[in-house]
Amino acid sequence: MNEQPHSRPRICQLDEAAINRIAAGEVVERPASAVKELVENALDARAKRIIIDIAGGGKTLIRVRDDGCGMSPDDLPLALARHATSKIDGSDLFNIQSFGFRGEALPSLGAVGRLTMTSRAAGFDAFEISVCGGEVSPIKPAALASGTRVELRDLFFATPARLKFMRTERTETQSIVDVVKRLAMACPYVGFELNEVSGDKSRMLLQVSAETGALLDALRDRLARILGQAFSQNAVLVTAQRDGFDLSGYAALPTFSRGAGVMQYLFVNERPVRDKLLIGALRAAYSDFLSRDRHPAAVLFITCDPKVVDVNVHPAKSEVRFRDPGVLRGLIITALRHSLAGAGHRASSTVADGVLGAALPEKRPSSFSYQTNRPSGQAKAVNYQMQAPQFAQTQTVFARVEAPEEQQVDTPADHDTAEQFPLGAARGQVHENYIIAQTADGLVIVDQHAAHERLVYEKLKSQLQAEGVAGQALLIPEIIELSQEDCTGLLEHSKKLEELGLMIESFGAQSIAVRSTPALLGQTDVKELVLDVLDELKDQDHTQLVSDKIEAVLSRMACHGSVRSGRRLKGEEMNALLRQMEATPHSGQCNHGRPTYVELKLADIERLFGRR
Repeated sequence: MNEQPHSRPRICQLDEAAINRIAAGEVVERPASAVKELVENALDARAKRIIIDIAGGGKTLIRVRDDGCGMSPDDLPLALARHATSKIDGSDLFNIQSFGFRGEALPSLGAVGRLTMTSRAAGFDAFEISVCGGEVSPIKPAALASGTRVELRDLFFATPARLKFMRTERTETQSIVDVVKRLAMACPYVGFELNEVSGDKSRMLLQVSAETGALLDALRDRLARILGQAFSQNAVLVTAQRDGFDLSGYAALPTFSRGAGVMQYLFVNERPVRDKLLIGALRAAYSDFLSRDRHPAAVLFITCDPKVVDVNVHPAKSEVRFRDPGVLRGLIITALRHSLAGAGHRASSTVADGVLGAALPEKRPSSFSYQTNRPSGQAKAVNYQMQAPQFAQTQTVFARVEAPEEQQVDTPADHDTAEQFPLGAARGQVHENYIIAQTADGLVIVDQHAAHERLVYEKLKSQLQAEGVAGQALLIPEIIELSQEDCTGLLEHSKKLEELGLMIESFGAQSIAVRSTPALLGQTDVKELVLDVLDELKDQDHTQLVSDKIEAVLSRMACHGSVRSGRRLKGEEMNALLRQMEATPHSGQCNHGRPTYVELKLADIERLFGRR
């Protein structure tokens, strides 16, 4: 029996409704995506107050009202047409200064839900237009004072398969709250109100009034309303400029860290983004202060020429690409470290709040732990031995460890003298680990080991920066076979790697020769180190791995070489340690992110005992 030949597939044009439903899968991933698109339209319309009502986690109802410029009756049908927008004229796709520009959101929403849009522009009457599953109804007169009201019901009713992938109402509601929070941070001069409605009942989820004053002051007030006073009180101002990039915002102290990256808000030209480059730079800036399981909290705004950043990467517009990512990454790391250094010995106020809340000494969180990859005794001996030739002053640093040097300051002997010092005057030592110091308006409890660990670490870093990273030459060069592409990529960064003690050179078309490794790392798996560096270069086009490993060694050296718990200190030694802390940046937290001291105000102590 002869088989029938397969029929030739024919190319046909999809109808408009099918196109819109397909596009909706990219533009409208979930109810929060719909809220984002509608609120951004309101912001582009220069609205000063935006009210959002949701029901059923946004699946049942999304209603957005604004007091923006509105639309004329002729504009309403065009707003529902695909690729129709007032944001751009199509002549310059690189100079985008609005939130939206694709002209896809409204037709996509109308294709998968029941959309009703009412608008009134200055000099026109109000009109209403509806679209249900892609079917557009004629416009008709409506009642509206000004601005625009968009009502979206039964999201994804036209694509019921999408509803099966929606999460619980609570999860979807929380995602909507997060979207509105981000947009509210980006626009502090706009008032926002988010309500959850159910029948005749309404529950307010978020409400912030329009801020006034200078931009940074308005931003600080807006962040205090959204993120809470705790963040505002424990954050430092960040401002910096470099090569056309302007960075501003607030970054929290390391001791105000979180167990996940839930309090990291990044904006590019006021647009909320989730960019791997920016998150990586933020992480790198705090790498010196936080353990790997802790995440910094920060709100950062990057302003630049729209032509040096591509926001047209994805329909959701949450991903961006920079023309020169290295400059921006360096700017973020440098600015954050400079701002954190400006905080001096300051520690998060939430540490003391936790102590007062429990009325007991705060227990060490299990998430804060010393590095588990500590070297063996033999490896430590090798590390210490290798330090001697490269650091002329290392021996003196560790000599001071056994007996903290006395600063040329007056040792406070009474209460009057204590008030001139931020950390006060030492009054005693308890449990042979905690220094009790008296200040003018309270007392300070210092973890002597954690505090001195940070001091020694900062001194070692200063020496390393001054003297450079010494390389340990290999007796026999390590030959590593790689692809030609990988070899080329590594050799392009050879000069930077050599500054860190890792010297490589070409050894044929598909292999490299490693001549030296950083001396501080001691004996290391050379091939594994190079492959890890290569993976990081492929992923981010830069590497911090070698420098991170060197800093980890210094951190361990500082940990093992600092004043130990259980050692009795003299009064002058305790006061010398306090003065060193006051003069050393970042001394408010140890190398692992734990606080080095707790400050209790006298008024709070009196309340604990019922005296207030």
